[in-house]
Amino acid sequence: MINFNEAPYTGKEFEYIKKAIDNKKICGDGEFTHKCNEWIEERTGTKKALLTTSCTHATEMAAILSNVGEGDEIIMPSYTFVSTADAFVLRGATAVFVDINPKTMNIDENLIENAITEKTKAIVPVHYAGVSCEMDKIMQIAKEHDLMVIEDAAQGVMSTYKGKALGTMGDFGCFSFHETKNYSMGEGGALLIRDEENVERAEIIREKGTNRSKFFRGQIDKYTWVDAGSSYLPSELNAAYLYAQLKVADEINDHRLALWNRYNTNLQDVKQIERPYIPEDCVHNAHMFYIKARDLEERTKLIAYLKEKGIQSVFHYVPLHSAPAGKKYGRFSGEDVYTTRESERLLRLPMFYSLTLEQVDFISDKVIEFYHRM
Repeated sequence: MINFNEAPYTGKEFEYIKKAIDNKKICGDGEFTHKCNEWIEERTGTKKALLTTSCTHATEMAAILSNVGEGDEIIMPSYTFVSTADAFVLRGATAVFVDINPKTMNIDENLIENAITEKTKAIVPVHYAGVSCEMDKIMQIAKEHDLMVIEDAAQGVMSTYKGKALGTMGDFGCFSFHETKNYSMGEGGALLIRDEENVERAEIIREKGTNRSKFFRGQIDKYTWVDAGSSYLPSELNAAYLYAQLKVADEINDHRLALWNRYNTNLQDVKQIERPYIPEDCVHNAHMFYIKARDLEERTKLIAYLKEKGIQSVFHYVPLHSAPAGKKYGRFSGEDVYTTRESERLLRLPMFYSLTLEQVDFISDKVIEFYHRM
């Protein structure tokens, strides 16, 4: 069986985890946490990066830092993971869902202004498959309406928009290092902070509401509880696992792009499907390779056919506005023209670091074979 996903592994993970243990510092904010933060800062140009226990928690931190509260509204796509909405719903806000651009599966920037009300606090673009939203237009709208922008760049590590790293254009950006992502620490994420003025409070929130980070830097002689916060700091062991991959991030990225390009070339003559669209201003990170079948029925048959051939393929998000919690905590602005329809067509093919080009050829052949039988 060719799995849909396998966690990335470089061979250095055990060595780095052992070093973390030998350092006698495994609770977080040790050598490897700092190295991961520095790597993100250097590679993205963000003012400050803070490793977190998950991308969900990074988004929760962004919601707190943005002072989102009861009665506020947050504009986002419905085609995303529940965490995008949860972080704000937990603060008492309402998720206002906007339809997507079917070419990219990202929020349709041209529909955002119609969703803005006097209660709107922030726009949360989700960079699907590591392909950027139209950030110039989104940032322009945010400026005109005095709104925060929080980028859900969970899938966007190493991707750019007009040369800018995803997660660095909005007030805050959120990365994921979950097992399914290009670089992984099992469960984990990072908060990217654009403006210096938000760094100190972010450190406090991440350290359970204490100024412990300043204490460890020798800036104060004791630390205390100074703000509301939570335990968003990951274990040093997780950071050590991640750093082994960040050290060879370009090698991982190059291999994934080779796999993605092979899929794209292999399947270019299958007229019955749609392949991913990459806008001219975007450089993507080959987070996933998806195809779109004609409809839900065809996709279901293709998943079953590939499974028979030893290939695990999966669909993706069920639109949030159709979920019980989505109906309770959110509402759809305008008409759902594409979100549901496109979500029912999309099928993700296996994509992970240890996948080989030969396996991609085999998977591609079976997709072609399926459509030749129709």
